[in-house]
Amino acid sequence: MSKNIFFAGLILAASGLLSPPLALAAGLAFGFTFKHPYHLDAKRLSKLLLQASVVGLGFGMDLEEIVRVGRSGFLYTAGSISIALLLGWGLGRLLHVEKGVSYLISVGTAICGGSAIAAVAPITAASEEEIAVSLGTVFLLNSVALLAFPLIGTALHLTQTQFGLWAALAIHDTSSVVGATAKFGVVALAVGTTVKLARALWIVPVSLGTAFAKKSKARIKWPWFILFFCLAAVANTYLPVLHPVYPELKRLGVIGLTVTLFLIGTGLSMKTVREVGVRPLVQGVLLWIVVAAGSLALIRSGWIAL
Repeated sequence: MSKNIFFAGLILAASGLLSPPLALAAGLAFGFTFKHPYHLDAKRLSKLLLQASVVGLGFGMDLEEIVRVGRSGFLYTAGSISIALLLGWGLGRLLHVEKGVSYLISVGTAICGGSAIAAVAPITAASEEEIAVSLGTVFLLNSVALLAFPLIGTALHLTQTQFGLWAALAIHDTSSVVGATAKFGVVALAVGTTVKLARALWIVPVSLGTAFAKKSKARIKWPWFILFFCLAAVANTYLPVLHPVYPELKRLGVIGLTVTLFLIGTGLSMKTVREVGVRPLVQGVLLWIVVAAGSLALIRSGWIAL
């Protein structure tokens, strides 16, 4: 029965009948109700599909706008990442969270969630349990953000530019940023995706810095999909001969994102919640609230703007 329901949800997500938030909600309902029949396969597929979807969305981006927003958002991302890492370190010590888990949660919150954790974990020689706990914390908060942020943005009457910037600075994973901003509007999607991908590039210096501090020789996982996203934007901006094709590629990116969110949702369960534990979860929640509330306050006050 669980297999049939899983494939039914997968088909609905791929058909375009479900919006990204609804796809995630459907995935969560499945994950908390049934035992996942294809847990490992779904996890691998969601990772590849997310990267391919981001590239597809690049065909709807204007390169000149990406450069402008990325340049404007550089200082914001650098500042927010530094503050998040320091706060995460302090909260980890205060709550007596194990150092390995505390660092992974801090990196995931500061940069780009699961992708950052996956890049840094081999360098820190993190155990499977530490990785599972940190990913579980990040994914739980991603789910909350995807559903809550558009409601908060609407209630506070944020402009699309403000919301896109806030989502990029305060939501962990790229998939959740894209899902939340896509629901809010086209401009929010463009701003959120661009700033978020610029933020994700910090995987590289943070990974190098971690390797230097740990004196690790582990291979760093480079976020190559960001390069292909930029190449897609180059094509959309400077190769007008293929313009009839670009909207379809972008549409495929949106569908891929919807399926990705469904798959991510199905991977969460009560077992995941139990694995997270109380202290790492408290650290992750407190750190996320401070980052989200702080960045929102600065954006609304005009201190952070594009």
